[in-house]
Amino acid sequence: MLYERCFAQPVCAPARFTLITGLYAATAGPAQHMRAQGKIPSWLQGFPALLREAGYYTTNNAKTDYNSPISLKSAWDESGKTAHWRKRPAPGQPFFSVFNHEVTHESCLFPEQEQPLDFPATDPARVRIPAYQPDTPEMRADWVRFYNHIRLMDGQMAAKLRELERDGLTGNTIVFYYGDNGGILPRSKRFLQASGTHVPLIVYYPPKWRHLAPAAPGSRIKTPVSFVDFAPTVLSLAGVKIPAYLQGRAFAGLAQAAPNEFVFATRDRMDERYDMMRSIIDARWLYIRNFRPDVPYVQPLEYMFQARGYQSWARLAAAGQLTPETARYWGAKLPEELYDLENDPDNVVNLADMPAHRATLETMRARLRQRMVDINDNGLLPEGSPLEGYDASRIPGAWPVGRVVDLAVLASERNAANLPKLIAALNDESEPVRWWAAQGCTVLGPAAAPAEAAIRRRLEDRSGSVAVAAAEALARIGRVEAALPVLERLVLEPNPPGVIQQAGNVLDRLGELARPSLAAMKRAAASAQPTKPGTYAPQYILNHAIAVLEGRTTALVYPPAPGPSP
Repeated sequence: MLYERCFAQPVCAPARFTLITGLYAATAGPAQHMRAQGKIPSWLQGFPALLREAGYYTTNNAKTDYNSPISLKSAWDESGKTAHWRKRPAPGQPFFSVFNHEVTHESCLFPEQEQPLDFPATDPARVRIPAYQPDTPEMRADWVRFYNHIRLMDGQMAAKLRELERDGLTGNTIVFYYGDNGGILPRSKRFLQASGTHVPLIVYYPPKWRHLAPAAPGSRIKTPVSFVDFAPTVLSLAGVKIPAYLQGRAFAGLAQAAPNEFVFATRDRMDERYDMMRSIIDARWLYIRNFRPDVPYVQPLEYMFQARGYQSWARLAAAGQLTPETARYWGAKLPEELYDLENDPDNVVNLADMPAHRATLETMRARLRQRMVDINDNGLLPEGSPLEGYDASRIPGAWPVGRVVDLAVLASERNAANLPKLIAALNDESEPVRWWAAQGCTVLGPAAAPAEAAIRRRLEDRSGSVAVAAAEALARIGRVEAALPVLERLVLEPNPPGVIQQAGNVLDRLGELARPSLAAMKRAAASAQPTKPGTYAPQYILNHAIAVLEGRTTALVYPPAPGPSP
């Protein structure tokens, strides 16, 4: 069976958090960020532990990177490069085995990662470059490398299937084939367009188990499914009781649930750089809300820019040679996006402002709000907040989740008419309310000037994250001289890593305006404390800001950002 509408988070570690826990990463912050340690409840196990309790032998070969301190010992009988079903104590013992084929990982695009081929390489002339990418030799070379590595991966998959056959297990084994995020080429991984979240999913049911399948062999399923559905589905197929805390639906097996009307995806901090986007996808439509439309789509992520395609895109941007289609994903974002997946698979025609699609837009908006409230979306909280985490964010009355969602939407609208509401929210008792009010002023830029007095009062906020956001808002209305000392203090004082990371991001975004803080940034980068395993060190963003100011790297060039609505 081929699932035509399977979606995942757009980057690997938050996606694997969802796979192992059966929960959205954003429900246990900071797991929604790339390279973090989600704060999970003490009772949470990886769902393979439930299979072990039912008598299954569970193995993982070999990637973990679950963005959380999930117990590998409870989930897996063996996890490592040699883990295999063949090691189970009894030949007839049921097994659940995961194999991660990394030959198509993003790093395969990096120049030094070419692998020998035993077949003719893909012809560059046959490659279709999607409308959102510039047609450069480097971009074609990346596509060729990707297709070549997909063929290598196909061979590795075939070898695994032959192992099942040799072991006499083909007729008794259900096989899932899937990717752990969208493609690896520019504007795929890390982005919420379908190119970043749409993943392959093929499930094989041998004749013995076809009564557990939702449709006949060879079916193409258009109902949307996502990674949060995998845990309940596997438990359903194994006849294991599905815990009530799981946030997905079983799409096969004895406990198969009603089909999804839609699925949900998130994008937050990627490595050293912050952003926040959310999406809702149904059988036809993709809706994206950009909560920080002032932050460019393409940020100079150190790891991502090792790919030649991104480098060539940046070269054309600096030369002013981008087309309207290729420039759109290089600059600032619109608050909302709506795409027709059937008629616009490249997601280049944004229908959000078209009256003919108003009803669809409003339906998708409402779905997104409800899902964010239902899961206590921790992306609405600044990284490092005491409210962050599965348990803390669920304490009754800890924070007004629905009100924060509504304020975050208002902040993202880039509408000057919203400024009085933002000013009022700057004085709220709730940390995330003040944080989003300050971010809303940043999004408005110079149009937020009437809020200057209210913004200045937040520079000494008891929340370092709110102080960072207020400093950026102040800088964007032209008061850089008042903002920089606050940002210097926040990167130099012993603050939580999240606060330092946030302040470093603002200093980097300010670019040349941050030159007076160069010495302070150098001291902060040199004195940065080691971070916990699986987290991202704040000195990376500081080092980039320093390198730009010292002329050792070139700042990216972006098209002009759209102004606020009157």
